[in-house]
Amino acid sequence: MAQTIKLTTDQMRLISLFQNVTGASARDCVEDEKQNRVIFVVSEGKMGLAIGKGGSHIRNLQNIVKKNVELVEYSDDPVEFLKNMLNPKLVTEVKLNKRLDGTTQAIVLVDPKKKGIVVGREGRNAEKARLLAKRYFEITSVLINSPDKMME
Repeated sequence: MAQTIKLTTDQMRLISLFQNVTGASARDCVEDEKQNRVIFVVSEGKMGLAIGKGGSHIRNLQNIVKKNVELVEYSDDPVEFLKNMLNPKLVTEVKLNKRLDGTTQAIVLVDPKKKGIVVGREGRNAEKARLLAKRYFEITSVLINSPDKMME
């Protein structure tokens, strides 16, 4: 289901740098020029190692690459992967819908009070979710919704 991901020389260099600095393995690296950030997809269970004590590895990386560094924990399950991207603590549910044209849409349900945090400043997190969901699972759209009545 997931397609083969081709990495540029720069991305390979960044992954190598990431692995040297953090000691964790990265599956992928996406350079997001629009948001001036580099997103690393970390192997499952390696998030703590990648972040480092008190975020030290991330700070070191940001100083080296002169960009914001964001991490996402990989999962073979598109629902888990989307939750990991958007903060699993804040996501209530993820639904995957096959559309008539054969494309897949993800609908992410979040608490209305937390929607701003999940979407992120200027939609950064929503954009990251769209980018990676498409890259890994051919999910063409990611909608972040908050039902009007959330159970308290």
